[in-house]
Amino acid sequence: MSKLVPKHTIKKTKSVKMDSKEGLHALFAYATEGILITNSKGEITKINPSAERLFGYDEGELVGKKIELLVPQKYRGNHTDHRAKYNTNPHPRSMGKGMTLFGVRKDGKEFPVEISLSNYTTNDELYVIAFIIDITERKQAEEKLKSYSTELEKRVEDRTLMLREAIAELEKTKEEIHAALEKEKELNDLKSRFVSMASHEFRTPLSTILSSVSLISKYNSPDTEDKKQKHISRVKSSVSHLTDLLNDFLSLGKLEEGVIKAAPQLFNIVEFSKDVIVELQVVAKEGQQIKYEHTGSIQEVYLDNKLLRNIYINLLSNAIKFSPENGLILINTEVDERFMRIEVIDSGIGISKEDQVHLFERFFRAQNATNIQGTGLGLNIVAKYVELMGGEITFTSELNKGTTFSIKFPLELN
Repeated sequence: MSKLVPKHTIKKTKSVKMDSKEGLHALFAYATEGILITNSKGEITKINPSAERLFGYDEGELVGKKIELLVPQKYRGNHTDHRAKYNTNPHPRSMGKGMTLFGVRKDGKEFPVEISLSNYTTNDELYVIAFIIDITERKQAEEKLKSYSTELEKRVEDRTLMLREAIAELEKTKEEIHAALEKEKELNDLKSRFVSMASHEFRTPLSTILSSVSLISKYNSPDTEDKKQKHISRVKSSVSHLTDLLNDFLSLGKLEEGVIKAAPQLFNIVEFSKDVIVELQVVAKEGQQIKYEHTGSIQEVYLDNKLLRNIYINLLSNAIKFSPENGLILINTEVDERFMRIEVIDSGIGISKEDQVHLFERFFRAQNATNIQGTGLGLNIVAKYVELMGGEITFTSELNKGTTFSIKFPLELN
């Protein structure tokens, strides 16, 4: 006889259709997103638990309250206006697009929110549905990302700056190396020119001295006195030339080392000029005349007379050297309240246009002056002396018609 197995009672769960009243209530009650409904007056008629927890209120505590209660105090006035405008043209949309919206909890703490609006009408009354999400974590992540981005930009900027500084340093080093190489090249060129010039300029007077001394030793009789004196004069002239060469080299060396400084003092330029002219008249060529003229009632000047003497001697010596016998050399000075001007004018061989651009360079000799004694340093030294006294030197010249040097000094009259 078989036993009957009793049937277990199976309890079935009642299924809920989502489009039913119960389904819609479930969506509203259990949604993780905050949802609330307001009427046309802005009063909260319904709010889900998520929205209540979001704003820190108890169940049912917000029903009947104005929606502005959930808006920070500083935005409430504007919110009322925005709500009124929405009621005149209700439509689904995101609220505050492109802006950061804030809600305020019951405890007064503000927090960022994202709100979407929708609406429906029942019994001829407008109702607005607000879907609210707390975006605090998202904002924190955005701020962190922004901070990372700013830090990254700062690092890139710092690295870029370091790179620019490194490039600038490299460019500077490159320029320094280039300048050093140019300087070395210039020094090598000057050395070559110096050796070439010195070998010629020193050899000639030394040979003259040697041959003259040898001949002088043979002239012992009274009837050879004239010949002896002639060779003695040649020796003196050669020694004088060598002295001038050495003086040029010494002056150039002192100028390069910065040893020479301008030391102005008050003196009479007319008397000074006449003294220098008398001194140089003895070395003038046969028939050469040196004429001097001063313009202006002021004769006292405040300049370095030692440097000025060297300038005078150099320019006058050149005028004598490069002018023919019986030639005329003019020296003009002019003094007013602010400046003193000097002109040295000769009627000599002149300077070609090609050579004029190199005239004040060290060791430079014009093409038409290679057979005339000189170091090529004189005008370079003159230009440096003029510069030391704050003046400026210019010139005009034409081949076979002469040269005019003009110097202008600012004055400090005492």
